[in-house]
Amino acid sequence: MDWQIRDDAPIYSQLVTQIKLGIAAGALSPGERLPSVRDLATEAGVNPNTMQRALQELERQGLVYSQRTSGRFVTEDTDVIENAKSSLADEQVRSFLDAMARLGYLRDDILRLLEARIREESGNGEL
Repeated sequence: MDWQIRDDAPIYSQLVTQIKLGIAAGALSPGERLPSVRDLATEAGVNPNTMQRALQELERQGLVYSQRTSGRFVTEDTDVIENAKSSLADEQVRSFLDAMARLGYLRDDILRLLEARIREESGNGEL
């Protein structure tokens, strides 16, 4: 994973979000075994206790589970993964809409901008 730790939020919550994003995006497959806490912590450049806390939160959310002698695994419950994906998407949309509102854009302005961008990226002028 490409770990990006910022100073504006607790590290463990950033780890939770980044691992959740990896699961939702398919970078971590359902049923995939996760590296050990120590290995993940080293890779992310964080304290193992912080990584342990993040993984415990992901377990609480049902995105990962532990097997006593085998380690932690990504859930195989696709409904849980889809819910996480929807939740992350909703956070992105809310953040975008809040930023646009702070810039003074109204709903119709935002829709026009989005439609123009989609047309531009599709290259054929259609939505």
